[in-house]
Amino acid sequence: MLLNEHKSKLLFSKANIPVPPGIEIHPGDEDSARPDFPLPWFLKSQVLTGGRGKAGGIQRVVNAAELGPVARKLFALKINRNEVPFIRVEPAADIRHEFYLSLTVSRERRCILLTAGRSGGIEIENLGRDNLLIQEIHLPNGLAAHQVRAAFFHMGLEKEYFKPFAELLQNLFAAMLDSGLLLAEINPLVITNQGTLLALDGKVEIDDNYAEIHPEAEAYYQPEHATQEENAAREAGLSFVKLPGWVGLMVNGAGLAMATMDLLNFSGLPAANFLDLGGAADQQRMRTAMDLLFGDDKAKAIFINLFGGILSCEKVARALEGALGGEAPPKPVVVRMAGKDAEGGLAVLKELDVANVHVAKDMQSAISILDTLKPATAAAIEFPVPELPKPCSRPAKTGYRSDQTFGIDRDTPVLVQGITGKIGQLHTQLMLEYGTNIVAGVTPFKGGMKTLGIPVYNSIAEAKRNHDIGVSIIFVPPPMAADAILEAAANEIPWAACITEGIPQHDMLAALKQAENSPTRIVGPNTPGIIIPEQTKIGILPASPFTPGPVAILSRSGTLTYEVAARLSAAGIGQSICVGIGGDPFIGTSFADLFEMIRNHNKTRAVVVLGEIGGQAEENLAEYVAATGFDKPVISFIAGQTAPPGKRLGHAGAILENGGGIDHKLATMRKAGFILCPSLEDMAAITRDALN
Repeated sequence: MLLNEHKSKLLFSKANIPVPPGIEIHPGDEDSARPDFPLPWFLKSQVLTGGRGKAGGIQRVVNAAELGPVARKLFALKINRNEVPFIRVEPAADIRHEFYLSLTVSRERRCILLTAGRSGGIEIENLGRDNLLIQEIHLPNGLAAHQVRAAFFHMGLEKEYFKPFAELLQNLFAAMLDSGLLLAEINPLVITNQGTLLALDGKVEIDDNYAEIHPEAEAYYQPEHATQEENAAREAGLSFVKLPGWVGLMVNGAGLAMATMDLLNFSGLPAANFLDLGGAADQQRMRTAMDLLFGDDKAKAIFINLFGGILSCEKVARALEGALGGEAPPKPVVVRMAGKDAEGGLAVLKELDVANVHVAKDMQSAISILDTLKPATAAAIEFPVPELPKPCSRPAKTGYRSDQTFGIDRDTPVLVQGITGKIGQLHTQLMLEYGTNIVAGVTPFKGGMKTLGIPVYNSIAEAKRNHDIGVSIIFVPPPMAADAILEAAANEIPWAACITEGIPQHDMLAALKQAENSPTRIVGPNTPGIIIPEQTKIGILPASPFTPGPVAILSRSGTLTYEVAARLSAAGIGQSICVGIGGDPFIGTSFADLFEMIRNHNKTRAVVVLGEIGGQAEENLAEYVAATGFDKPVISFIAGQTAPPGKRLGHAGAILENGGGIDHKLATMRKAGFILCPSLEDMAAITRDALN
């Protein structure tokens, strides 16, 4: 949740960080608003984009009569295509010097970065590297006194400012922890001619996972910065992003949604939106999703692409049936279903007996149907297909050896943390049906009972006194999940797979740091788990797509894992082991960590890596493969290649950040000898060729 300057300053003020007084003015209030602080005033457009100063979005007025006309001028502006919903008015500051100060969560460094600049302002990016001092703050340790001193002396402040500066920085760090902030930036932090420190401008981002757990954070959300559709989707718990095409898109799971978006865009059928249903699709959520797509004038047809894993295709079909209410949809709807209850879902759709609903047997059939529905007036949007040349030569052998192994098979004893909860019980039952060797469960204060015939303990320490445990699988709600991971690590359980999604990033940063010297291999969070086909299933993965064979699948996406496994199995290519590493920014076991074990896994002859835009996981893996001479074929598919930069698509890890981008990611993988797969349609054939 990115805050505008006004909301950022409200949060700063609550945290005892000095900010100028200010009032907000909305359209229609220009002539009645009268600030109670002295002139001159600055009128500052409140938009969630940079460059407002250069665009004329900040204006100075020297008498009260100017306020109305200048405010109306600002409301008429569009700044980087963003309208100005309201204005903050504050008094001009008498500035002696401008500095820069920020705290930000770093995905790459897995810590909080404290950045202090000797100079600040709108040209901060152009002031040179020597202007900034960057220090790493690791949780749970927090801000150290020496880091405060280092920032102070780097900025060149006079001695008398040390105490107020230290208090300001400590308050800023406390606000970051107390409010779940991913970014707390003051630019500029100024010293006035009156000798006071003042946060003259601010930018704050609140972790969405934190906000979900702490409803009070909702007070900082500004719906005016989003479209009506985006606000409706947010209220319904849907991931929704507007795009410039004409095909409305509804998919379950961010990875599959991004892959489907790419397929549409590369096929000349550009997507009008990204809409991820997630793992739940009751009738109300489906109705909201359909209302969004039917109400979008730019969406001329709708493509519903589902792979049932946790989600039942039949339940989605029933929800769609209820949403339509026996009437034909106002726009053509193309539906492709596979996976769990797909046959039942398709049967429901065929029984609808209404016009404008088209059932496709697979993705290519859906593309063919959509092509016939293409409106004559549809504007062409070019999406150049990234070049995927043949890989460079396979990595040269280096003599590297690893002694690591998976050590998981049908006999591995499994413990379920959160076994008595609704989700824990459901998936414990499904794992037992698959043949997983579940020996114990843990739920605090439920010790001594049994669930599904499995003994329940109050703690892992209690369970260990009675059972050998090879894997702990975690179904614990987000507020307690990081501690559940630490409990598994403290008890040195060999593997801990955390299914929970929505864990605040601060919690995971602290947990991973605390567990880094533990022998426990943490998988996830936000992972579908681990499956060794026909041996054991430890997680929420559906059983049907997976068959035994020679190919390992490692993935950042649950639904994409199921989709690819089903395609390989249908082509007679089974899997040796499948692991979802998790879709969050901060996870435990990486692709490279798993490759350490796969190189010694005799049943694995090739590896399929399912990646996504955002982060460095695939680049890090490529560096590992090249450095260690990994000699098994690696086939890779990257979802989200046509995603708009900076847009968060679904789970927290799927964001295209500033940096090398998709071309750099693909080039790095190619240099390491990866076989790059252009689409899901080619996955089976390319994998078969790699095995031969």
